[in-house]
Amino acid sequence: MIETIFIILVGFLLLLACIDLFVGVSNDAVNFLNSAVGSRIAPMKVVLTVASLGVLIGATFSSGMMEVARSGMFRPELFSLYDIIFIACAVMIADVLLLNVFNSLGLPTSTTVSIIFELLGAAVCAAAYKLSAQGASYAEIFDYIKTDRTTTIVSAILVSVVVAFFSGAIVQFICRLFFSFRFQNSYRYLGGIFSGVSITAIVYFLVMKGAKGASFMKPEYIAFIETHTTTILWILLIGFTVLGQIMVLLKLNVFRLIILAGTFALAFSFAGNDLVNFVGVPLAALDSLLAWFASGQPDPHGMMMDVLNQNAKAPTAFLLISGLVMVLTLWFSKKAHRVIQTSINLSSSTHGEHEQFGASTPGRVVTRFGLGVARATKRFMPMFLAAFIGRRYIKAPVVKGEEQLPFDYVRASVNLVLASILIASATSLKLPLSTTYVTFMVAMGTSFADGAWSRESAVYRISGVITVIAGWFLTAMSAFIFAAVVAWLFFATGYVSIMILMVIAVAIIVRTNFKSETTSETTQLVIEAKDDNVKILSSISNAVPTYFDRELEVVDRVMINFFNDNEFKLRRDFNKASNIEDDVSKVRSEYYTLALYRPSYEKATTGTGSGSTVDAKHFFYLTFSNMREAAKAIRFMTERAVMHVANRHSIFQGEMQATLLEITQRLHLISQDLHTIAREQSAENVEAMVKHAKKLNRDIDRAQVGLVNIIGRQRVSIHSAEMYLGFLQGLRDLANRYVAVAMQERALSQLVAGANIDGDLQNAQLRSQVFGTTVRTNSEELMKAPAEDDGTTAEDTANATATAVTESAAPATPAAPAAAASASAPNAAAESTSESKTQQ
Repeated sequence: MIETIFIILVGFLLLLACIDLFVGVSNDAVNFLNSAVGSRIAPMKVVLTVASLGVLIGATFSSGMMEVARSGMFRPELFSLYDIIFIACAVMIADVLLLNVFNSLGLPTSTTVSIIFELLGAAVCAAAYKLSAQGASYAEIFDYIKTDRTTTIVSAILVSVVVAFFSGAIVQFICRLFFSFRFQNSYRYLGGIFSGVSITAIVYFLVMKGAKGASFMKPEYIAFIETHTTTILWILLIGFTVLGQIMVLLKLNVFRLIILAGTFALAFSFAGNDLVNFVGVPLAALDSLLAWFASGQPDPHGMMMDVLNQNAKAPTAFLLISGLVMVLTLWFSKKAHRVIQTSINLSSSTHGEHEQFGASTPGRVVTRFGLGVARATKRFMPMFLAAFIGRRYIKAPVVKGEEQLPFDYVRASVNLVLASILIASATSLKLPLSTTYVTFMVAMGTSFADGAWSRESAVYRISGVITVIAGWFLTAMSAFIFAAVVAWLFFATGYVSIMILMVIAVAIIVRTNFKSETTSETTQLVIEAKDDNVKILSSISNAVPTYFDRELEVVDRVMINFFNDNEFKLRRDFNKASNIEDDVSKVRSEYYTLALYRPSYEKATTGTGSGSTVDAKHFFYLTFSNMREAAKAIRFMTERAVMHVANRHSIFQGEMQATLLEITQRLHLISQDLHTIAREQSAENVEAMVKHAKKLNRDIDRAQVGLVNIIGRQRVSIHSAEMYLGFLQGLRDLANRYVAVAMQERALSQLVAGANIDGDLQNAQLRSQVFGTTVRTNSEELMKAPAEDDGTTAEDTANATATAVTESAAPATPAAPAAAASASAPNAAAESTSESKTQQ
């Protein structure tokens, strides 16, 4: 019975390792593919092939790193098989749950830091539990932990962040002085030498220094390399230098060789150093179980796992399977490709770059200090030296008709080569590093040396560096505590809690990483648009009904939770509303990227391609600006509801509640209209939506005027009255903003189709009817006036929610360009005539 349970647990750990490996590569592939893809040094398939070879071969060099999981943090001879299995389960489950929490909160983290401190936390807890059962002193916990090795590993991870930044800055500064930004001339003389030094360094640190960790390396091979290291290095240096110079003379791009070699090296280093994060703990548990079977299955509580101290190499077959999983992920993971492309597009402009981190107070302080140091340095620097450096840093002009590359060849080469060298060096010393942190800090250092930290971006990048370092400590503390708690739960409750958390962990992985991300898809459509009106229209068509339904879902939940007086759920609704606003704002900010993009000279002069116009980009800006304002209105409305309930004010019921719920139901009709417009662009569909919005505005007007009578009749408190009016205004803003969006979308579709924009869409009178005011000169007539027929019945209103849910379950996706043009029409020009009213 016990062996069956152990087999199930180890099998689960191996399954979790495969899933975790898929997820990890999907997220981290950008680290070693970004520079090669962004510099467009070779076709995507070539880059993926090179990276795949690096990952596959690098996986076989990771055998030495497996010792970190086997015996790097604790003394396995003091733990039984039962303890090791429980520690492994605690580490892997805690890792999944912790990383999910960090990703949900948008906090930077590292799989290396988390796995190291989870091992430490779980081992400390297991030792404490054993000592408690024996009645021994907790001071003996240090006997169970390898404090010297732990200190070395932790210090290496922390120091690597600092070393990566400064080495990146220094090496890039030197390379830039040699090559400058106009490197065509110096490239002819230095290209071969740069190629030889770069590739020789890669081979030395990856292959020669990492040979001891290879699962297939025989002792005699390693001895030969160590004996003839100097000779091999000189042969490599001379050979690659000559090869590089020949490529220069043949007018071949030697940077292609360097960047592809760097991509191979960084992928190699990633697999060699990070594979232990995903499969190290499960393989340690598997080795323990196999040793137990080989010993005749003695008492699992009594058999100590000193076998893990043996310097056994991981089976090459397991490592190759792991490498194969990583390779398949590179090729077939849509998420990996989307992350790469998004990262490249968001960093392609030096002037409008989207910063990964926000500004912080420490970042501002360091920025001010840095500016002061820069001024002082400039005053004391000799004029000739300052002039020389200034000449080397003059940017090359962009040739008319050529698109500026997202990455400079020199910086891309330094990023790849230096990051791979640092990671491979640590791997050869069996020291785990955070490949994400090292890659990020090298990139920060090289961009700093290249003068990319202008006053527009310095505070954000310095804040990013501080955030990364702070995230290191936060990850370490959280991982230690969380793994210790999970381990204590396992030891205290046994196998039942393990089984429950196993199911939860798998569910979280599937939900977090395999669920479609509408927001990411919307952003991807936008950043791919660039110079294509049809794609701009498609991005709007895809986004409008999606965001409206998300906001309407929040509104529905807020109404339910407000009238149930549920503060906890209202706060959760507020978080959702804030997330929607952030998502819309992120997509809206792409107007800057669209504006910066200049179509190629051929398109601009011959008219080839669909092309992009200023009008289309302006409509994009107007549309998403109105959507952002709608999201702000819902967020503000939800925040007021939270404060109302938190302050324990009375919750109004009766007529006021019924009115709000009825008006909320009418919003579902507008949701149906938006989905209809997304499927078929026509003036009639827009007019139908305008009709529904006018009816909703009249209902809100009546509700606002009627509140005066209700206050006198029912003694409604001022807090309830203000909350009621706040709800009404939020619902009005949501509807009216999206009516403006629909009209802008319609006008854009006509622009794409080459048709004249409907005159009604530019009619200011129509807009004034749509954007109904709350100020009426004759309130009594308004209250007595019969409802204007808007073409809807009571049954329509009652069934609105169900229909809206059905529509949102199968959102319209823009297929062909023609379909996209018809799928996104009724929205555009009206907003351009009164942007000052709806947009300010």
